Amino acid sequence: MTKILALDQSTSATKALLFEPDGQLLDSVSVSHQQYYPKAGWVEHDAEEIYQNTLQVLQQLIQKSDLSASDLHCLSITNQRETIVVFDRDTGKPLHNAIVWQCRRGDPICQALIRDGHEKSVHQKTGLKIDTYFPASKLAWLLFNYPSIKQKLENGEALIGTIDTYLVYRLTGGAVFATDHSNASRTLLFNITTLGWDEGLCRLFNIPIKALPEIRESSEQFGHTDLNGLLMPSIPICGVMGDSQAALFAQRCFSPGDAKVTLGTGSSVLLNIGETLRYSQNGLLSAIGWVYKGKPTYAFEGIINYSGATIAWLRDQLQLIKSSAETEEIALSVEDNGGVYLVPAFVGLNAPYWRSDIKAAIVGMTPATTKAHVVRAAVESIAYQIKDVLELMAGDAGTELNAIHGDGGAVKNRFLMQFIADLAGITARASELAELSALGAVFAGTLGMGLYSSLDELRSIGSDYVNYEPQMEAAQASELYAGWQAAVQQVL
Repeated sequence: MTKILALDQSTSATKALLFEPDGQLLDSVSVSHQQYYPKAGWVEHDAEEIYQNTLQVLQQLIQKSDLSASDLHCLSITNQRETIVVFDRDTGKPLHNAIVWQCRRGDPICQALIRDGHEKSVHQKTGLKIDTYFPASKLAWLLFNYPSIKQKLENGEALIGTIDTYLVYRLTGGAVFATDHSNASRTLLFNITTLGWDEGLCRLFNIPIKALPEIRESSEQFGHTDLNGLLMPSIPICGVMGDSQAALFAQRCFSPGDAKVTLGTGSSVLLNIGETLRYSQNGLLSAIGWVYKGKPTYAFEGIINYSGATIAWLRDQLQLIKSSAETEEIALSVEDNGGVYLVPAFVGLNAPYWRSDIKAAIVGMTPATTKAHVVRAAVESIAYQIKDVLELMAGDAGTELNAIHGDGGAVKNRFLMQFIADLAGITARASELAELSALGAVFAGTLGMGLYSSLDELRSIGSDYVNYEPQMEAAQASELYAGWQAAVQQVL
């Protein structure tokens, strides 16, 4: 039977995956890419390396699985959302390293805009905060500091795109310059009520609107690719969606009140709020989930900058662990956190605090503190941040959440998933399939290719979960959470 090829281009790696149309994962190949830190708080990727890695993993998977073009319905793409690339129109080559969503170089521009009173109007148009997490301010920084790039954009010699746009452009040999609503809506240049680029926002950030891509629905076709001559004939690119929204889609969170958390480098908690746009009063973002058959689905979103990245920091910087898999056993080797809290504000804290100016800290250490306490505190910090966001969502949505759907590699950590359930007091459903962002893009692709005809048909496809029910006494959970809140206040 014909399969679907998927590409998951994340913050840390590029992965090719092979799926059955019903969502069964058959195989995958992954390769990581270099992280560049030119200055404190700055983060970059080499977009050319990412493209070459894309070709490499797709080629390896196709050869490994002995596939030809006739075996494949299409290629679906999911991606790290807010990372931005400026590239040459003729060659597709990047003109500067991609500036990553974690990068804080645009913060002075954001602070100036906030001081000038633009925060409310930008939030009304975009559903987002004026924050350098989103790429508009970093683009403004790039164009100010590199006049030659600005000139090329104004002359039509260069283009701007999130990673999906850049890869589609390269994979189609420059034939298609397009993005989907879920990615466009993360730029601070997109109006979530008109569902298009906003001229006023582009003027505010000094971004030439003509350098931005066409916006299509996630389930539309985005041209054809032969993967640089690997496949003959070429296959359609169909199903393009930013990673967090793709995970919401894969979880079949199609009804208002459905929520999920993707546990990746950072984490995104999304709650479906339906077809009517609403705004949070408590620092949550209003987001586009997807647009299907002309109708938008909106969501509340809480962004967590550092979740899996905190565990990587333990491994790479402190060298307290050799692999993330060790954290479960180490965390369980002590009875509790020993009063230790790790506040992972390495690039500030987002919702509900929205403070980009603070730094990370480990709070509450005593002479009795061990490595295990620090590791446990790092894992627990992921759950505390999720609890922060869920508290706000329940209030703003005016509803109780019955469950939180979890996906991403960290759902394999049983200690973490149980702690999330205990803190939140609701069922935490861990997907047996970690790669739900890729699956969401694939499901969008199946709609676009006519393999499924409706969201209801997709909803009927079976899924495998491990359910974690709350076990901790509510008073104990409240006491632990109060300790977290006190630690955050100490850092603030």
